[in-house]
Amino acid sequence: MRQTSFAQMHCSLARSLEVVGDWWSPLILRSIYLGADRFQDLAEDLGLSRNLLADRLRRLVDGGVLTRERYADRPPRDRYALTRAGRELVPILAALTAWGGPVADAARWAAVVFEHAGHECRATVGCGTCGEPLTSDAMTPMPGPGGRRAAGTTLVAGIVAGHVPRRP
Repeated sequence: MRQTSFAQMHCSLARSLEVVGDWWSPLILRSIYLGADRFQDLAEDLGLSRNLLADRLRRLVDGGVLTRERYADRPPRDRYALTRAGRELVPILAALTAWGGPVADAARWAAVVFEHAGHECRATVGCGTCGEPLTSDAMTPMPGPGGRRAAGTTLVAGIVAGHVPRRP
C-alpha cells in the first residue's frame, strides 16, 4: 500500500508518479497495450490479486491514463483502453524496457521486443525539438514556470535561485 501521496508536490515528475508510480501500473499499461483489455485477462496475465488490480485500474482511470467501457451488464464486465495520455506513455515504457534489458541480461529476460517501420528497434529518449538523443550529460536543468521552494522541489528551488547542480 502506498505510504506517501505526491499529489500536492509542485513537481511534474511527482505528479506523474502519483498516477503511474507504483510497481504494477507500468505492467498493467504494458499488458493493455499488448491486447489484454479485460479484467480477467489482466489478472491472469499479471498474476495480480483481484483487489489490487481493481485498485490500480481505478487509479489509472481516475488519472486519465485509461478509459473503462462496459461491455456486459450481467454480470457487469468492463474493457480497458489507453487514453491519449496512456498511448503517450507507451514509448516511455518501451525506453524503460530497453534500459532494463542490459541491466537484466536482455538475451535471457527480454519478453518483448519492439518493431518500428519494419525493423527491430531499441527505444531511446530524444529531444522533442531537435530529435537528438538525450543523455544526462547533454541536458541542463533550468527553472520552470512552476519552480518554487516546497516539499519535493527544494533542489528545483535552488535552480530557480541560480544554483545549477554540479555534474561529475
